[in-house]
Amino acid sequence: MSENERDETTPAQASPPRPASAPRPRPAPETTPAPAPASSLRKELPAEVPASAPAVAEAPKTEPGPQLTGRQRLVQGLWPPRVTRAQLIVALLLFGLGFGLAVQVASNSDSDSALRGARQEDLVRILDELDDRTQRLEDEKQGLEKQREELENSSDQAEEARRQTIEKERQLGVLAGTVAAQGPGITMTIEDTKGTVEADMLLDAIQELRAAGAEAIQVNGVRVVAGTYLTDSGNGVGVDGNKITAPYRFKVIGKPQDLEPALNIPGGVVQTLEKEQATVTVERSTKIVVDALRAAKRPDYARSSSR
Repeated sequence: MSENERDETTPAQASPPRPASAPRPRPAPETTPAPAPASSLRKELPAEVPASAPAVAEAPKTEPGPQLTGRQRLVQGLWPPRVTRAQLIVALLLFGLGFGLAVQVASNSDSDSALRGARQEDLVRILDELDDRTQRLEDEKQGLEKQREELENSSDQAEEARRQTIEKERQLGVLAGTVAAQGPGITMTIEDTKGTVEADMLLDAIQELRAAGAEAIQVNGVRVVAGTYLTDSGNGVGVDGNKITAPYRFKVIGKPQDLEPALNIPGGVVQTLEKEQATVTVERSTKIVVDALRAAKRPDYARSSSR
């Protein structure tokens, strides 16, 4: 563009003249402020708090109590009891079972205590007595077999049967107390000055004599039979309703070698009576007479089944 055209295009008003004396001030260069010292920054900001794990709620501390012994801990565990109905039933059943076993063991111990504390001589005597009983039963068996053979082989069976019937009647009469009897045996006398002998003690003596093979027994003039009963009666003892008093005198027919040891076994009749402060005397004899009789009584209901 030429200078003339530049003049034509500019506006008519001319810009006011600038004074030459007042030069235009230059802007001061911008300066970056210097960083503040670290100490001043730490003073302005709060101190950093180190992160820590969340605190767990702690149980309140209690002062330790006195240390318990093992027995005290056991008592605390067992009492008060926490028992259910089923446990109570089981406990009762176990108690009943234990009680039954204890009673059984005690009864066995009582029965065996006499033999456990017996001397060797006493044990030998008991064994001899058992052997004698076995032999006596064997002899009785052989006698019955002999009678059967005689009946089978006899030419006159009716007469032989009659003879054996009479002999059997005599034997049964001795056992029933309807006839007198005599034979070897023993005499036992019981002196009871303290009055401590009771009916059950005399009954034990009778049972022991029967077990030893006694065939006839008489006590103070009263015949002892299968149905004899004894009761306590004031200062004495009642035998089949007849009152007898001390001294009690037994007349027994049987084998003396069996009867006397049966009374003297450990824990037997003699020792039991001596514990009650009674005095017992046993004497053997080759001839004992049992003459107290019992009237034959006809049974009310029993009848013979033989035809």
